[in-house]
Amino acid sequence: MRQTNVYEISGKVSKKVDVPKVFETPYRPDVIKRAVVATASNKRQPYGPAPDAGIKHSVSTWGKGRGVARVQRMKAGRKATESPNNVSGRRAHPPLPERIWTLKVNQKERVLARLSAIAATGDADVVKTRGHQFEDTVTFPIIVEDKVQGLTTTSEVAEVLDRIGLGYDLDRAKFGRKIRAGKGKMRNRRYRTPVSILFVVSDKEQALFLGASNLPGVEVVSVCGLNASILAPGGDAGRLTVFSESAIVKMGEWSL
Repeated sequence: MRQTNVYEISGKVSKKVDVPKVFETPYRPDVIKRAVVATASNKRQPYGPAPDAGIKHSVSTWGKGRGVARVQRMKAGRKATESPNNVSGRRAHPPLPERIWTLKVNQKERVLARLSAIAATGDADVVKTRGHQFEDTVTFPIIVEDKVQGLTTTSEVAEVLDRIGLGYDLDRAKFGRKIRAGKGKMRNRRYRTPVSILFVVSDKEQALFLGASNLPGVEVVSVCGLNASILAPGGDAGRLTVFSESAIVKMGEWSL
């Protein structure tokens, strides 16, 4: 059975453990992408104009014989309006609020996407292809002793990652923060930060949720909260992931 190193918070290797069977799942980027896109579409909020937008005017047509276009005009003037072909007219084909954005994914495909995304985090080549930066000596999947779950300050978490050899990815996220292109700048999402390291812990009560919250691009999730969207943001699998030892034990108990 495949084995990997368990790192201490000092950065040294303490022992080796067996890699859970979930990391042997075949890599299926097509299924992962489908599951992530479906999740994003299900979060989308319907939008569109009011039913009577652009047609609230009192209008009439002048008819024939005046040498002008027979379009709808304001009752109290001559300005054409309401029709889509007129300046200040309604939109011809506006977005419909009743449109259904929901996409469905088969249950077995959704489960396969999650397992395959987990397996991708254990492949150094896939992680590097996604753009993450780390030292070549790091062994995958990356497992750290349970003391990491009790870290409460940002500096402590950053030091541990740097000792293991993952500090380069923190710098990539920190200095890769850019101003977003487009109208998102006006909608409370002015900056875009690259996705960085994901911590997987045993449960939701760990102090690490507070300790890692201020690191750019870093997220913390419990084993029960894992899904394809977190493990493969944007549908691109191979996120740089750090597992606690107890989280790996829980994943080894899954029935596949």
